[in-house]
Amino acid sequence: MKVDNQIEVKRADWNFGGKVCDTFVSHVRKSVPGYEEGHKIVCGLSDFFCLKNSVAYEIGTSTGELLSKLAKYNEHKPDMRWIGIDSEEPMINKAKEHCKDIKNIELHHEDVRLFPYEKSDFIVSYYVIQFVPPRSRQELIDKIYETLNWGGAFVWFEKVRGPDARFQDIMTNMYHNFKLENGFSPEEIMNKSNSLKGAMEPFSSEGNRGLLERAGFKDIMPIYRNLCFEGLVCIK
Repeated sequence: MKVDNQIEVKRADWNFGGKVCDTFVSHVRKSVPGYEEGHKIVCGLSDFFCLKNSVAYEIGTSTGELLSKLAKYNEHKPDMRWIGIDSEEPMINKAKEHCKDIKNIELHHEDVRLFPYEKSDFIVSYYVIQFVPPRSRQELIDKIYETLNWGGAFVWFEKVRGPDARFQDIMTNMYHNFKLENGFSPEEIMNKSNSLKGAMEPFSSEGNRGLLERAGFKDIMPIYRNLCFEGLVCIK
């Protein structure tokens, strides 16, 4: 099934491997409202938490686009270490290509659930944890909390479900209209939806907040919302 230019998928089998990395950036820009705006927000937030010698992580770095923006935005802090992790080797290879001229970026082809994290002041997950199996999410959020230094921040952007069926229907309809306006055909929208079955499982805003609170986060603030896409900053 075709979901976009050069991206073919099967039912209930969406993944970020193969050739997806070649057109991922253009695809996600058309698929996620405010994608670039969110990058600017994340970069701006880094000013408040990234020190001259901080370690910072991006969980699920894909092609390294956001990670490279963060490193360049903080280039006046050359002793910082920016670490990107992704489970898909084609994505990490693309990120290595994209970030090859930035000396303080490290990239790892690893499972974000199993990676041996160092203490950190800033951790970003940009539309990634929705693809982590629900049974593993609490453990991952717990690990993020434990990894952060006191006063450090977890910046979490995630697709979310509506709080009830009526709101979910409204958001789904408006999101499909957004995708139609961005050039996707009705068939591509349906194919993408079918491919995501079992691969992407968004929680509601309340469900995500529950994960954070059980991990230990108490200071949580929404920083972005557009339809079913939400950004939070969570301070330890």
